Amino acid sequence: MSKVRIWDLPTRLFHWLLVLAISGALVTQYLGGTAMAWHFRFGYLALSLVGFRVIWGLIGTRHARFASFVRGPSVILAYLRGRTAPDEATPGHNPLGALSVLAMLAVVLLQTGSGLFASDDIAAQGPLAKFVDQGLSEQISTLHAQVGANVIYALVGLHLCAIAYYRLRRRINLIWPMVSGDKAPARASDAVNDGWGLWARALLCFLACAATVGYLTSL
Repeated sequence: MSKVRIWDLPTRLFHWLLVLAISGALVTQYLGGTAMAWHFRFGYLALSLVGFRVIWGLIGTRHARFASFVRGPSVILAYLRGRTAPDEATPGHNPLGALSVLAMLAVVLLQTGSGLFASDDIAAQGPLAKFVDQGLSEQISTLHAQVGANVIYALVGLHLCAIAYYRLRRRINLIWPMVSGDKAPARASDAVNDGWGLWARALLCFLACAATVGYLTSL
């Protein structure tokens, strides 16, 4: 087995742009004031990225598709008990990694979606807050700022702990393959095509998601 392309460029760009969007949103939230304009922009970016990833999970390359890594409880339990193939033989996400992906997508979707309707009636108001009752909007704002943000902190913390665990205990680098797209050792049959045609299709998907978010925020 040799080094082969596992993660396509669109999947890798999604990953690092989502890191940027979440980090930017969290930092600007605490800065407050005029930085809140950027908080919303980072939120719109995150929402567009999640929309893209959902679509890419259906039409993307093999290892990016949900069907390739989302598994049932029995498979997850077998993995935890060490009854499945080792991580070195898993081309894409392992069963626990799959749960992490799904959890992060769901939480970011809920967090960014709630931000559209949130309002503290003082400094910040989501673009869709005018379509709901003020009291409900303030409740959404509280959940958005206090509950949703803490859940994201927890998921990010677990993600970082998993990266450290695999690096220190199993000698597996989870970061570099998401940078280069390549994994070694891996079977040649696990390789995916990663070229201009694929990138153009992914760009169109992302632009469609960004346009949809732009339309919603302009209502």
